[in-house]
Amino acid sequence: MDRIGARWTMTGSVLLVATAFLLRLLMTELWQFYLFSIIMFAGTPGATMMPAGRLVLTWFPQTRGRMMGLVTSGNNIGSGVAVPIVAGLIGLIGWRWTWGVIGIALLGLTLVILLTIRDHADEVKKERGKRWAPHIDAKTLRENSITGLTVSGAVRTSAFWLLVIGMTLQQFVRTGVVSQLVPHLEQVGFSRAIAASMMIMLAFFAASSKLIFGRVSESITARISFIVIMILQGIGLSILLASSGALITWIAIVVFGLGMGGVGTLTPLVIFEMFGLRQFGSITGLTNLGITIPVLIGPILAGLIFDSTGEYNAMFAVTICLLAISIGCFVFVKKPISNKQAESLDS
Repeated sequence: MDRIGARWTMTGSVLLVATAFLLRLLMTELWQFYLFSIIMFAGTPGATMMPAGRLVLTWFPQTRGRMMGLVTSGNNIGSGVAVPIVAGLIGLIGWRWTWGVIGIALLGLTLVILLTIRDHADEVKKERGKRWAPHIDAKTLRENSITGLTVSGAVRTSAFWLLVIGMTLQQFVRTGVVSQLVPHLEQVGFSRAIAASMMIMLAFFAASSKLIFGRVSESITARISFIVIMILQGIGLSILLASSGALITWIAIVVFGLGMGGVGTLTPLVIFEMFGLRQFGSITGLTNLGITIPVLIGPILAGLIFDSTGEYNAMFAVTICLLAISIGCFVFVKKPISNKQAESLDS
């Protein structure tokens, strides 16, 4: 993305995902399902959050927090819309052709991307002054595109490693808790229908969190906002761990959702604040590599804990401890000096 831009990165990535869905039309063996899933997930990062972060930071430098919140809330909205549509299609035409329909729709999306996406500074500059275009200060646009650390410069800073550790550990909330939340709620006495309603409430407040903390980050910085949402996650989990009544559990879900949802919005904003836009894509990719650890370990660890104790409370307690470590990492993060600043100091 740093070399060829968001448009071609998104185009290639969406084509990978579309190809994976279309190949499933021909699937006859289980190994093919795994292979096509690998192709799909290989294209997912470049089709979703990484280019979204670059585009928002390029086009909306003055209002990047609130615009990032709006853009990333599409993740929650899309999930809510897609599930009933896909379920209806499966009932109407079967799972095989449903995958085909999704693949064809993604091919159409590729054309839209080619026609609309622009993120190079010169291309954005040409749109300045048009009625629909956001106000973009030419000096800010130019500085954003050239300032910041390189990958080699970023990995030599303590800020990079503290962010990697903090962002990795807080992902256990999603992979080790949220993935097990429905069975936990059923175990403590709620019906499956009530548990599902609580998950809908969680999704609603998660989407709201993106809008709220995207705007808040413009005032108190994305790093401080990230600390706040992790504190909210910890409070929500602590209430869930200790709650015994329906009302308290609903309150815990609201607090937990407000904390959980802001992660997707604030992650690219924190990386931009610390390292700039110069090699934003490469640094984001390296930072997100750590997330594979909780993705692989979180659900398995939660299952092992449940099998050995008969409940999920211990997993909740472990996750709260990991959140505390994450908060500590973000507290001690300091913005590293940029290459441009270093040159000015040397002169």
